[in-house]
Amino acid sequence: MTEESAHDDLSELESAVATDGSGEGVVRRDRFSGGPARSFLSSLEADRRIFEADLEVDRAHVLMLAEQGIVEDDVAGEILTALDAIEVDGHGSLPDGEDVHEAIETAVIQRIGAEGGKMHTARSRNDEVAACIRYRLREDVLEAIETTLALREALVVVAEANAETIMPGYTHLQPAQPITVAHWACSYEGAVRRDTERLLEAYARINQSPLGGAAFAGTTFDIDRERTAELLGFENVVENSMDASSSRDFLLETTQALSTHATTLSGLAEDLIIFANRGFVDLADDYSSTSSIMPQKKNPDTLELVRAVAGDAAGSVQGLTTTLKGLPRAYNRDLQRATTHAWDTVDAVTDASEVAAGAVATADWNEETLAAEAGAGFSTATGVADLLAANGLPFRTAHEMVAIAAANGGDYEAIESAAQEVLGEPLESFVDPAAVEAALDPVESVASRDSQGGPAPDAIGPQLEAAREALSTDEESLAETSDSLEAAHEALREEVNGYV
Repeated sequence: MTEESAHDDLSELESAVATDGSGEGVVRRDRFSGGPARSFLSSLEADRRIFEADLEVDRAHVLMLAEQGIVEDDVAGEILTALDAIEVDGHGSLPDGEDVHEAIETAVIQRIGAEGGKMHTARSRNDEVAACIRYRLREDVLEAIETTLALREALVVVAEANAETIMPGYTHLQPAQPITVAHWACSYEGAVRRDTERLLEAYARINQSPLGGAAFAGTTFDIDRERTAELLGFENVVENSMDASSSRDFLLETTQALSTHATTLSGLAEDLIIFANRGFVDLADDYSSTSSIMPQKKNPDTLELVRAVAGDAAGSVQGLTTTLKGLPRAYNRDLQRATTHAWDTVDAVTDASEVAAGAVATADWNEETLAAEAGAGFSTATGVADLLAANGLPFRTAHEMVAIAAANGGDYEAIESAAQEVLGEPLESFVDPAAVEAALDPVESVASRDSQGGPAPDAIGPQLEAAREALSTDEESLAETSDSLEAAHEALREEVNGYV
């Protein structure tokens, strides 16, 4: 069969199943048009999110069909005009349908007649929906990335302002070693930076066009897949038509990256909740609430919700993985349920990231309280042991000696007594007493930890410089990517205007 005759037959079929004004869709024949399962199958309301994306995909596809001579220019113009009118009317005006794709096609046919069915030539809903999901998900991921950058900026600002603000550091929630607020903030900036990188990498794999894969086995029409990819701002195409229409690994990767970021946010939220409880930091009222019955209370409610989002995101990863893990090639209706996991996760994590950035940016660190607690629990013990080791004692001997001192108060006298017990000699025989006194001071202890990545102010400087440089690079990347999508959108609009 020639492409022309196939096209004619397709038009006749579309005419035969076109609506008669009753609002019934164009895709399902009478045999499949009713029954209690129809509402179960329908994703029309859930597809509200990809309404605009579908219109753009439709426009690009119709333009390509016209450019390739598959659809007449005047018919393409009518279809594109109808699509503009449908966009103005909005999702709520769509006729009933199994999904947004069918409903839009039905609406076009209602407006211009059976010729509107030519918009679906050389494609399937399989590649169409895959393209719509990718198109919309790009925007959502860029928004999520933007919130990670805002959080990194907030953390860097806090670190720059608190390079010398001493605070207690913990392991197992027990006082461990004194650090600085800057060191704490930089630790999270590094983690969020990697979260940004993961989302940028996921975006690169989202940004590939599946359009033209058709149901899964390609098409007999002389389509130009590179052209539709260009019109929609995709970087390239998913080459194999079966892979293009059926794969959802990009959804899973994105949800996993978002879940990882949510885990980072949960740890940050937990720290701030604990710090607020101990009086180390005051959270702004905008990120707190009071009790309904206890007016004196100030609760870190927003951060508790940020913490909870990590569980939701992890659940979405599990749900999506379970949905995808048993699917054969090619398209299966299970995929209709897969997408909601990604939408729910990107929304929740983006909101949580934005809230975390605001909470960090507006928090007030209580320097006096932090300094008073920095040496609690003999937190400088490791520094003393390091000093003894640097003066010739085996580290394990020094560790034993300082442990005895810790059990007896952890001051200079306790260390001196422990030296007599363990070494049988006065402490000053091994180390300058003034050096021991300095090692016991949290400020001096922090200053001495100037190894790469350490908490000393001299070591924080390079960390902040690297953080600023990475932040600037990622901001530029985000801006370039966003500008590229906007340019593609405007170029598509210009092409459409040439037909309408």
